[in-house]
Amino acid sequence: MSEGREEIRRRFPHVMQEVDERKSVVHVDAVRTDREEAEKVAHNVQGYEPTVIDYLRRCDTDEQALEIIAFLEARGEIKPSHATWLREQLVRQGLRSFGGKKNHGYYERG
Repeated sequence: MSEGREEIRRRFPHVMQEVDERKSVVHVDAVRTDREEAEKVAHNVQGYEPTVIDYLRRCDTDEQALEIIAFLEARGEIKPSHATWLREQLVRQGLRSFGGKKNHGYYERG
């Protein structure tokens, strides 16, 4: 075991016990790698404005996702470089790499 892990175990024995026993497991099915997108989500709690990722998560097909990307790019809501990056992620990793499907009523959950 690495020195860093041993240091954590010494300083936080209960945390390491939970890690070892996998008591609290969080499954991550998507990752935001664009800092601007992540910041928008973090700062828009009230009066939330959907990001391109939110729109992509409502899509059922790659074709729909490509239409959304093209539309937002044409309107200047996303930069061409970001649009290219999104298209590449779509091709390489698939539609659900942006996150699970958001259905109608997603934001109405309490």
